[in-house]
This record gives sequence, structure tokens and C-alpha cells, in this order.
Amino acid sequence: MERLILMRHGKAERHAQTGGDFERALAPSGREDAARMGQVLAGLAYAPELLLVSSARRTRETAEQVATSFPTAKVEHLRDLYHADPEEIVQALEDHGDAVGTVMVIGHNPGMHEMALRLALTGGASPIQTNKLRSRFPTSTVVVFNWGSGGPPVLEHVLFASEHGGAGGE
Repeated sequence: MERLILMRHGKAERHAQTGGDFERALAPSGREDAARMGQVLAGLAYAPELLLVSSARRTRETAEQVATSFPTAKVEHLRDLYHADPEEIVQALEDHGDAVGTVMVIGHNPGMHEMALRLALTGGASPIQTNKLRSRFPTSTVVVFNWGSGGPPVLEHVLFASEHGGAGGE
């Protein structure tokens, strides 16, 4: 893997009409923000070849919106990414993304935020980048890391939907 893109799902409804947390759908603003962030990534010339997606409804719907910008990307829904911690995210990457150039993981907090912070600190991100990342990780946040040199991950971007014309949300 040369590049890793982490994304928190879009803003979701508070309660699923069918019951539990797993079936919560995206809110309209969550759909718009997810599509917008896919467009932002495409505009930066990032094109994930593989999307590893939690199988929860809100993450599946986020992936559908993002994938409109990457029609050739393969999408895999993984139950193990539902509320995954960083170790479970790493395991999913090892199991499914090792031979792929650019992998995007769409999941949930707090795991996505913790994973992004760990990678940023491991890669020696600047204090400005680290503070921006540490301060918040709202819905539809995207973080891009480069592993191209074979060394530690290099933080390339922290992208908040609200900074790109979206609503953002917690």
C-alpha cells in the first residue's frame, strides 16, 4: 500500500427507523458531504482502488456517495470495521489492502480518529497538522497518508467537509 485514506462516515440520523445503531441512515447533509469529499479527493488527484467499508448502513451509504467520484474502485463491506479500534483497522488493511496502491477505509469514531492520530504521530507530522487533527474529527472528515517512500506514514491532508463548502457535523 502506497497511500491510505481514512474517512469518518457522513452525518447520520439520530435513530434508525428500524431500531438499532447499525441501521442508522445518512442524513441529507451527510449524503451531500460524503459526495463532496469524494469530489475533493478526486480534485486532489487521489483515486482509491479499494474502499474498505464498515457494513453499518451509514458507512455503506457514505461509500456509495464517495464512489461516484471513483467508479472503478472496488468496494468491500466488512463487519469487523463496525466501531473498530485502530488494531482492527490495521488487521483489515493487512487482510484486504496489502497489494493495493491506494486504500480508503470508511468507518466510525473513535477508532478512525485514534488511527489517524497514531499514524500522524508515527510519521512525525508537524505540530500544526497534529493539533488540527487532535482538535476534532467530525463526520465526513478525510485524512490522507502517504507510504510511498517505504518509511513511516507521511500525513498529507486533513480535510474537513466544513472547509470545503459542506455542513460537517459531529
